[in-house]
Amino acid sequence: MNIRSIIAADGLPRRAFTVAEVERMVEVGLIEEGERVELVEGELIPMSPKGNEHEIVKSALNIRLARLCPPDLMFVPETTLRLSAETFLEPDFVIMSRATGIRGLTAATALLVIEIGVSSLAYDLGRKARIYAAFGVPELWVIDAGSRIVHVHRRPGPDGYADITPWHADHLIRPEQAPAFTLRLADLDLSD
Repeated sequence: MNIRSIIAADGLPRRAFTVAEVERMVEVGLIEEGERVELVEGELIPMSPKGNEHEIVKSALNIRLARLCPPDLMFVPETTLRLSAETFLEPDFVIMSRATGIRGLTAATALLVIEIGVSSLAYDLGRKARIYAAFGVPELWVIDAGSRIVHVHRRPGPDGYADITPWHADHLIRPEQAPAFTLRLADLDLSD
């Protein structure tokens, strides 16, 4: 058996997994279907539990995206974005062409990825944003649910996004490849 390993930050070896192996673990029940994990360069990373602020923003954004969605585009909440054989992420929303469909979803076919951060904000703005950029996701929005700021990431490259702009809740943000999804965070109903 050929078991791939990686060396972790602490210098100790780790067993590296592939997307196919993780999907099989879910099939046989080693990982529960609803368990929130991401796979980054072969390493399984548990995701933070979602708190109230995250869910309030996600729910309001889900309603807004549904109202804005034109017939040629679609948005998918909490889907698995397979980036390579060793990496998948679970963004809060992905916007893509309807012709692409879920089976055709890749970094190249995603028009916009949206992450909502509270406890995971540093990870979303740091390592996760660099991963999206390295795989060529053209635009990433990281919504800081606490401060109501949208960090818009554009111009991906191997080392990260070249253009990162914070937009406050009253600013109108227009995605470059999906302008139908223009959004002003202040227009969302964020009451509980």
